[in-house]
Amino acid sequence: MPRRSKLEIYLNVLAAVKRGTSKPTRIMYEANLSWKPLQKILRSMLKQDLIVLMDTTKNRDKRTNTMYGLTQKGENVMNYFNRAREFLEIDEITKLRP
Repeated sequence: MPRRSKLEIYLNVLAAVKRGTSKPTRIMYEANLSWKPLQKILRSMLKQDLIVLMDTTKNRDKRTNTMYGLTQKGENVMNYFNRAREFLEIDEITKLRP
């Protein structure tokens, strides 16, 4: 299996968050990443306003105070690249699930 590009990894993380996965550990598993690279990617995505830290004050689960949500910009980026994949008809890359 070929290695994923950095773009594919970022899009996998965005797709996981879009599907409702908000906790960092769950995002890590869904995007098939290890912890340190995930932390670097999440920091980068926060700086670019692709994701946002969510308010967890009313969260019942006290195991984590960090949860992420997708911004409109993140949604737009996913839609843009999914449309590009459709036009290019690349077989090696699987389409991201919303």
